[in-house]
Amino acid sequence: QVQFVESGGGLVQPGGSLRLSCVVSGFIFNNYDMSWYRQAPGKEREFVSRISTVGARTNYKDSVKGRFTISRDNAKNTVYLQMNSLKPEDTAAYYCNTATSLRAWGQGTQVTVSS
Repeated sequence: QVQFVESGGGLVQPGGSLRLSCVVSGFIFNNYDMSWYRQAPGKEREFVSRISTVGARTNYKDSVKGRFTISRDNAKNTVYLQMNSLKPEDTAAYYCNTATSLRAWGQGTQVTVSS
């Protein structure tokens, strides 16, 4: 059974940082590009960042470039999202999933950026 367990969210002031983690089980993690997505209240879920199978290639939504960094540890079946210089518009529930052939979503982790 495929499972994504996201963690690391919280309440942070503008300009602050958070590191999200997503532990994956139920498929061969090393074989898949992975992505982070987010969904703000009243909005559709959107792409945030993607990383290739061994981490050699990454890409980002324009609005997070230079502030967010995606990484992965294939030995731990875990993908990370380091988020710096957070802005109120980054407030959303964050999810990980495969970059293609999406699987069932996990619970996500809530990030709230507010003073």
